[in-house]
Amino acid sequence: MTAMDFDFTNAAGRALSGVLETGPGPVRAWAVFAHCFTCDKTSLAAKRVSRALADHGIGTLRFDFTGLGESEGAFGDGLSGDVRDVVRAAEAMAASGRTPRLLIGHSFGGAAVLAAAGALESVQSVAVIGTPFDAEHVLAHVGPALEGVTPGRRVRVSIAGRDFELGAEFVEDIRSHNQLGRISGLGRALLILHSPVDDIVSIDNAAEIFQTARHPKSFVSLDQADHLLTRQADADYAAAMIAAWASRYVGDPDSDPAL
Repeated sequence: MTAMDFDFTNAAGRALSGVLETGPGPVRAWAVFAHCFTCDKTSLAAKRVSRALADHGIGTLRFDFTGLGESEGAFGDGLSGDVRDVVRAAEAMAASGRTPRLLIGHSFGGAAVLAAAGALESVQSVAVIGTPFDAEHVLAHVGPALEGVTPGRRVRVSIAGRDFELGAEFVEDIRSHNQLGRISGLGRALLILHSPVDDIVSIDNAAEIFQTARHPKSFVSLDQADHLLTRQADADYAAAMIAAWASRYVGDPDSDPAL
């Protein structure tokens, strides 16, 4: 396993911090992993899934969204900011000769990759883990604290024990996104992975995504897994399923299809 720093800039010129994971064998495809809401590239899911994918020959970039982890800038641009960051990550990889053909998103990161895929012609497949159908799902965690906040003012919001400053613009941005239209018009192979016992994003979201998406689409049940994939076995299983599924859509088209 090899991990190397891979930093790039966001649309505003701020430095974003990333780690590129590759395995012991040849890389047959490249991917970008988008972490969950208010998480960072060191989350268990981000690290374990990226490393397991690398072991399966899919070199994977995991990075901190703007204002999180080691990345510069201010957190709170809503889904639009995350989408821009995913696009910039893919463009930076392509510029380095590592064009990604697969996007992977965990939780709210899944909403970001579903929205970003349309702007990236090289992307042929998208996999989402524990992802909400509608971006407004995130407002259940922060919406009440932002009710009545005037434009331009930011208030402190506690999310999973951490404090962030968000404003009315965050809510407006979240509500402006038409995820239904994006999912129905995705135009890429889609894999949905979700746990039936997820108590953060219910399994109903996976059903809505699956019903809205067009073929080719697939679903994998992450039986007994929690939302954050805190058990190593669950992350490894998710990565193995993604790698096996993605082999049909990514990599060198002239290579052995069994690889």
